[in-house]
Amino acid sequence: MLKDLNLILEIQDLDMKMLRLMKIKKERLSELEHIATLRRDLLDQKEEKEDEIENLAKSIFNNETKIGEIKEKLKKLEAKQSSIKKVEEFNALTQEMSSLERERVTTEHITSDLIDKKHTQEEILEKIRQSLLTSEESSKKLETEILGNINLINSEGKDLKEKRDLLAKGTESDILRIYEKLLKNKKDKVAVPIEERTCSGCHISLTAQHENAVRKAERLVFCEHCSRILYWPEEKEAETLDSPKRRRRKTINT
Repeated sequence: MLKDLNLILEIQDLDMKMLRLMKIKKERLSELEHIATLRRDLLDQKEEKEDEIENLAKSIFNNETKIGEIKEKLKKLEAKQSSIKKVEEFNALTQEMSSLERERVTTEHITSDLIDKKHTQEEILEKIRQSLLTSEESSKKLETEILGNINLINSEGKDLKEKRDLLAKGTESDILRIYEKLLKNKKDKVAVPIEERTCSGCHISLTAQHENAVRKAERLVFCEHCSRILYWPEEKEAETLDSPKRRRRKTINT
């Protein structure tokens, strides 16, 4: 039993290292996703501004076309006005020309505002493009570094798994199955030492009988509270064996 327990402890040590590597890898992958998200956001902003500028350009073009058409109408009406003799017709024509002139002025003001807005959006777009360029340059170096770390993690993880698989082959299958089930549930150490008659996993006190059963190591002993596998630490055993025996004092008869 002690041999199997020692193998479980070795397997657990490898499992803890692999869990730490997996956590680091997850963090590294999260960093890559964050970089990609920032890049996507900048690209989305760039596309949005380009669409907005394109729409503004279309509106400006349409308004400028409209202004040109109004000017042409005004020229025709001015030419027609000189040949009109009736007052009613002249007044109606003048009213129509005034309405067209107001429409021209209003459209020119709107167009001017659109042009100013387009220039502003173009400046913003240029800043977004610069940010995107800077981001791509800096993120490439960071991404290369992160991918390099991930490759190292994968390589180290592969070595650890090979060692674990080798140890698992020499471990009693029932004990290994129990250990792996506990590990799957807790994602943390499931074989822990007793410290001061306390389970070092959940830190709850154990009975003297429980402690003795663990020390004997005749069978697997589980914590009654957290179900972890308990073992007696070797250093405690060494301390017990190396501790000097108390000697009785000799009584000297006088």
